[in-house]
Amino acid sequence: MAMIPNQLPRLMSDPTGRSLGLDLPPGALTGPAETPYLWSGHAPAGPAAWAALRPAARTAGLLPVLLGVERNLDEWQLQPERMSDPADHDADEVLAGFWGHAASETPEEEQDPRMTTVVDDPFGEQPEHGEIVAPFTAGWPGLAAAQPLDTDPDRAAATVAEMLTEPGFWLDEARPALVPARRSADIPAVIGWGGPLNHENDVARLCTVLRSWEDRFGARVIALTFDQLVVSVAAPPKTLEEAEAVAAEHFAFCPDNIAQGSHGTLREYAEKALLDAPVWSFWWD
Repeated sequence: MAMIPNQLPRLMSDPTGRSLGLDLPPGALTGPAETPYLWSGHAPAGPAAWAALRPAARTAGLLPVLLGVERNLDEWQLQPERMSDPADHDADEVLAGFWGHAASETPEEEQDPRMTTVVDDPFGEQPEHGEIVAPFTAGWPGLAAAQPLDTDPDRAAATVAEMLTEPGFWLDEARPALVPARRSADIPAVIGWGGPLNHENDVARLCTVLRSWEDRFGARVIALTFDQLVVSVAAPPKTLEEAEAVAAEHFAFCPDNIAQGSHGTLREYAEKALLDAPVWSFWWD
């Protein structure tokens, strides 16, 4: 992966980061002593943290991200050395491959004949396969069209980060963090995040898609938890047709968003979760 000069080692002798034009709260570095790949604060970020960390991008090439605290960071099993370079992959090809797996039906003749026990579904009647992936039953539809960018993506990211860290909101206990990455989309790969492990072992392939979302929708990686990813969106889809096209990408990127979410079909997910939505979130079982 093409890396920028890593300024994090300077925080070992200068914990506040003043030599980098920063004023960091108490925190810790993660990674080898010579090449740490993550700085994270000890205390909750709070709504003001994102704006305070943004200058690090200009002065030190360090990008902000929020880290969830439902598990200690040492339990995340970060493995940056295992990840490839997002530049080595193509977003359309990656999503098409995921779609082929997520949107496929198991033909009746391939089902295990021993699985004949009928059990009650605690979630009630579930949608049929065609209903789930409609209107894309013919196969992978390709990448959704880019949206016009009327809002600065970094400003939109700051607004979302501030909202999510307000007292009582979802990420009000999240820790502030800095990562030596060229672009927001690369943050999961740079730290070797394993949240999508059951879906894709090489998170750089997903980062390739995040790069494409940066370009087409002004997306920014806002937060990571042990198994969740939160993205701000400066230019979300404005019509239901546009939202459905993006929903197909989300289904390929993270099938659990729909298969195990509250919106059981692409159409419902597009209407309820994507239309004019400034935040996209993903969870892998």
